[in-house]
Amino acid sequence: MSAAEPPGDGDHQLLVLIDPLARRYDGESVRIAKDVLSAGAHAKICFADGPDEFARALSRRGSRRPVVVGDDHALLRAVSQLHRERELADSTLSLIPVGAAHTLELAHALGVPRGAVAAARTALDGTARRLDLLVDDSDGVVLGELRIPAVRPSPGAPHTVWGTCRTLVASLVRPAPPSPSGASGAHRLRVEADGALLNDLDRLVGDVSVTAQGDGGLADVVIHTASGETYTVEAKAVTVSGPDFRYRADIQVAGPVRTRTWTVRAGAWGLVLPAADA
Repeated sequence: MSAAEPPGDGDHQLLVLIDPLARRYDGESVRIAKDVLSAGAHAKICFADGPDEFARALSRRGSRRPVVVGDDHALLRAVSQLHRERELADSTLSLIPVGAAHTLELAHALGVPRGAVAAARTALDGTARRLDLLVDDSDGVVLGELRIPAVRPSPGAPHTVWGTCRTLVASLVRPAPPSPSGASGAHRLRVEADGALLNDLDRLVGDVSVTAQGDGGLADVVIHTASGETYTVEAKAVTVSGPDFRYRADIQVAGPVRTRTWTVRAGAWGLVLPAADA
């Protein structure tokens, strides 16, 4: 870990956490972000060698506002840690997105600017926005979208354990759009929203998604049945149960589980985004 702390204008006290994958992927963008932040703030720069050092630096940040330089994984790691430490409500994060395009989809969906310079300037001069968070009953968090896709077998694929596992992983990592014909994979799930039954085990489900609306305290729940029907509701809490299922929370695959409840926590975390008049 190394630090550089030139005096800023006194308005910013930053802890800049640089993810090691970002340095390896695009060292020039990391350097540019570091220079912009150091020129505009009193910034402590942490070149974390791995997740453990990243976590230690975040825990010891004191009054400094964390600025994560990395991809969606790094952002989710920071939010998850602050949530576990019960310090998320009093924290505001910034993100400088550095990584491959497919690892930055969440960042851009949240409104983080593209490019190191624009994102660094936003970290310095942007507006803190409180965003909703999905929290499950195992204390896991979802910043963007939760999806529970059914296994979608490839035509003519052999029905082997290895083939099934590969198909499941592919469905979770890159979920295919639900098929209106009902010919794709499906599973039996019971889905409840705020205690109301939306789907029971006797109706096959092709895909379930739950997405926090941003700052409204509600989530959009969408169920695609195997027969091609779509059901959409708003809810504060969603419970899914049934035979062992896996799910994709943002960029992470979890499970198998037999039941899981996700609850929206309004304004649970803060992210610095461009000012509305920018």
